[in-house]
Amino acid sequence: MPVTDITTDPENLTMTITADFPVPVERVWAAYSDPRQLERFWGPPGWPATFSTFDHSVGGRARYTMNGPRGETESAAWEFIAIDEPHSFSVLDMFVDDDGNTVDGMPSMRMEFSFEASAAGTRAVTRVFFESAESLEQAVSMGMVEGTAMAMAQIDAVLADLRELAQGKGTVVELLDDTHVRITRLVEGPRELVWRAYNEEELVRQWMLGPDGWEITECVIGTEPGQRHRTSWAPVGDTEGEPFGFEGEVLLVDAPRRAVTTERMQGTEGPETLNDLNLYEEDGATLITVLIEYPDRETRDMILATGMADGMEASYARLEHEVLRSAGR
Repeated sequence: MPVTDITTDPENLTMTITADFPVPVERVWAAYSDPRQLERFWGPPGWPATFSTFDHSVGGRARYTMNGPRGETESAAWEFIAIDEPHSFSVLDMFVDDDGNTVDGMPSMRMEFSFEASAAGTRAVTRVFFESAESLEQAVSMGMVEGTAMAMAQIDAVLADLRELAQGKGTVVELLDDTHVRITRLVEGPRELVWRAYNEEELVRQWMLGPDGWEITECVIGTEPGQRHRTSWAPVGDTEGEPFGFEGEVLLVDAPRRAVTTERMQGTEGPETLNDLNLYEEDGATLITVLIEYPDRETRDMILATGMADGMEASYARLEHEVLRSAGR
């Protein structure tokens, strides 16, 4: 995790975020000055940012929208006030409405980003200057400290070669906080085919089986917001276990990149989880990221203790085989 310190200073109306990266200054600069790279970490998990405009010049503006898992949106804009490539840049950051106008009552701030060479690679220091103590307090109460730390934790995947970062590691489970778990798995093959494997019944039945000895007995796929999904499994032959299944609602679809659904055990009222699937392709490989939101820590620990990750790895291995077969590799 790159963030080493986040300090708020109410007396001087500032927040300072310090992060260290094992890459040269120029590589970090590229991540912050390219909107396609920047939007992969500018926004905490579950709230990815999309930059619609990006004029990286003094006086230019950038506009972005953070997209929540239930279709919520928060839009903001940067105005670039200073740029010293590749060492620093400064922006005015403000919440905006759909027309790009500043939203009254929301905190605005000046942000200074600086990048210096260090023994490990690069030290990045972001200083945020607030207009008033009330603005700083409001930003903190809105979760800016926690959100910044979680957002910055995503930058490792941006700076590193994707295969170098994830190949051979199998299914990786990360506990982000008491209610959020991030699961990642690199699959050799293009994103379009991975998306199809998640959204076509014939393909789902071939890979989403969990441990050996189980079969899918029911598969209803929702492909649009508001639709229901339902999948059931049963043991085969001498395999021990009772039939079970999950069902839920599709909340968001952004093909072939993102899908958000609710999920709960069939025949129960809960507990319900929120599953946020993201697919990112680089050089013919696709990183699957599933962000799961649990209602509480106890539910999180109970579900993880079932061996869920092992079952997912068995399924992902089958998915990769099917994707490579479809791609003729």
